[in-house]
Amino acid sequence: MNAANHKRKFFFHFCIAPISNTLAGSFRHWLNALFFCFFFSPIFSQNKDFNQQHFNDKQGLKTALKNIGQGDKYYNQKFYQQAIEHYLKAQEFNPDNAFLNIHIGECYLNSSSKHKALPYLEKAIELKPGLSHELHFLLAQAYHLEMQWDKAIAEYEKFIAKSKDEQKNESAKKKVTECNNGKELVQHPVKVKIENIGKQVNSEFPEYCPLISADESVLLFTSRRNITTGGKIDSELNVYYEDIYISKEEKGKWGKAVSIGQPVNTEDHDATVGLSPDGQKLFIFKNDDGDGNIYECDLHGTEWSPPKKLNQNINSSYHEPSASFSYDGKTIYFVSNRPGGFGGTDIYLSQLTEEGGWGEAQNLGNTINTAFDEEAVFMHPDGKTLYFSSKGYNTMGGYDIFKSVFDKKTGKWPEPENIGYPINTPDDDVFFVIGASGKHGYYSSFQASGQGEKDLYRITFLRDTIEEVEKEPKLVLLKGRIVNDEIPSMPIEAEIEVVDLEKNEVVSSFTSNSSTGNYLLSLPAGRNYGITVAAEGYFFHSEHLDIPESAAYEEKIKDMVLKKIDVGKSIVLNNIFFDFDKATLRHESKPELGKIISLLNENPSMRIEISGHTDNKGTYQYNKNLSQQRAKSVVDYLSDNGVNAPRLEYAGYAFDYPIAANDTEEGRQKNRRTEFKVLDMNKKEEQFAQNPTRQTLNEIDGKMKAQNGQNSHNIPTEFIIADKDADGIISSQEIILMIDAFFDGNVNMTAKNIIELIDFYFEQ
Repeated sequence: MNAANHKRKFFFHFCIAPISNTLAGSFRHWLNALFFCFFFSPIFSQNKDFNQQHFNDKQGLKTALKNIGQGDKYYNQKFYQQAIEHYLKAQEFNPDNAFLNIHIGECYLNSSSKHKALPYLEKAIELKPGLSHELHFLLAQAYHLEMQWDKAIAEYEKFIAKSKDEQKNESAKKKVTECNNGKELVQHPVKVKIENIGKQVNSEFPEYCPLISADESVLLFTSRRNITTGGKIDSELNVYYEDIYISKEEKGKWGKAVSIGQPVNTEDHDATVGLSPDGQKLFIFKNDDGDGNIYECDLHGTEWSPPKKLNQNINSSYHEPSASFSYDGKTIYFVSNRPGGFGGTDIYLSQLTEEGGWGEAQNLGNTINTAFDEEAVFMHPDGKTLYFSSKGYNTMGGYDIFKSVFDKKTGKWPEPENIGYPINTPDDDVFFVIGASGKHGYYSSFQASGQGEKDLYRITFLRDTIEEVEKEPKLVLLKGRIVNDEIPSMPIEAEIEVVDLEKNEVVSSFTSNSSTGNYLLSLPAGRNYGITVAAEGYFFHSEHLDIPESAAYEEKIKDMVLKKIDVGKSIVLNNIFFDFDKATLRHESKPELGKIISLLNENPSMRIEISGHTDNKGTYQYNKNLSQQRAKSVVDYLSDNGVNAPRLEYAGYAFDYPIAANDTEEGRQKNRRTEFKVLDMNKKEEQFAQNPTRQTLNEIDGKMKAQNGQNSHNIPTEFIIADKDADGIISSQEIILMIDAFFDGNVNMTAKNIIELIDFYFEQ
């Protein structure tokens, strides 16, 4: 296998990865040299239970030799799974040959069925105990996988005592350390329940590299199924090409997994790498002729965009096999084997620049990265907990999963901790992800009770002590839909901006899904957040969430309703704040005030009223004065920042217009508010300012008469009916209202009329 192809096998190799790359080469040459003895040496003829009838069975001998030849062909190419099939057939002819048992054992160690290796290697050393010190290493690995720590250590030490190769000895010594780590970790298991996700997701084929949205509503993963796009089979591994699949949570259960389809899946290998917390952005891995690169896809409604390769700061001429988004989308954590690291593969980060590109890669340093390999990086939605797999630290064998929680006070990553047994095992444990709640993790594992090859499993963390509960993530997951106030079933694609009100800086920006209106925000604890939702033609909507550092995990579901901009309509300004009992604007109000200024600039004919409202505590006159002064403070700020004074009015209404009962603190808090109301605007002027090519109904009618004479047919009646506000323009909102009325039978129109109306809308 050439180097490029070997790199392409990265993902699947975690299903069938060789246990001993260090020793396999020399041992393979040694074993091949001796394997000829299988039939044609005294060693073979002296094997236990061998007698003359083996030579009398000429056809059996011929078949066995043929299978050995085929097995050797695959074995020498490192196609161990295929080699096993032939060696097992040959073993039926003579099960008591040491060399054949060694071959089978080594092949199993390099397959997805590693745990089947032990009996063959035990039998080999029983048949030929002094055959070679290399055999002790293989047997040690098999014991290691079975967590027979003392037996594994004994075999490793036998190897060390006889081997003169320092590099191999260092590898064996590390394995001894891993066994001792395993002893310790197994004595203090973490309290978890591990469950197969089920046949709706898993199949007889391998599933691996799971990705999960923060709320655990969407699951993506990689699989090599016989329905792969293009139908190609990897000739080297004898498995189908990789494709990406998706499953959605339905009433507490995972729905049937389906291919994510084109353009994400192609005829080549396509594998999952990372998913944004809201499930709207996807990182995938593509081989690109051997160097392995990361691509990004965006979800627009129900369709994924074609994969776009990340820039050269992320993708290099080396290998980049995994990546993860930060909660705010401003940082990528990724893995690369580029020069300048601390080991084979290291974890790096890149931050989004002001120009919208990814900046220069920064190594996370030697607290995270070791002299060994780090892989499968995942950043939790809390923005500070990093999960990854490593062959360093106190691993109990191969890759173990570790985590490190960034310390804001020191600005450093503390030493990672092993997340424990039984999640980690002596085998390779990689591609672990965890939901925002911290209650469930997901990973891939090969277990005898599974559907076939590696399956996806869900880990439930069982926390029954205060200390364990306190380790839960500190964040709020805010999710819901963005909808139209007049038609709640109508989703809106809106821009969502999250601002740190204390610092007056934008934390993150997102877009709701155009088909569903769904949005999801991960808001780590310790910040005072202002959230603004905006869409063209609508008032912006604001929310305020002050989340203390000590806040426990919480999932809030909130649909946000946007109002069409129109005369007489008003909105509550949720992020306007005043000092207690005063009319002094606090600095946290600046982001919201900036939104008002932007809205007025976009609608130059708009005149507004800013109104102040209070609860019913205190006298009416006191509250009247306070509410009026607060409204005036807002108007003064707008005027001082470029808005013409004649466009601004203010009023104080005390507690004349409550929006909630004043008999609870929650109700009184809602009543203490500032509102924004449109007094007047030239709607036609604003719409023509946004689209000057649109024609009014009267203009079109005039053109028709000019072309066809004064007695020509005027604008159809249904068009006049549709123009609800009689401004001469049919808006998209008016189209929707007419369609609803048509289906409800509330308007005297035909389907043909509706189609003509829609055609006219696009012709305006």
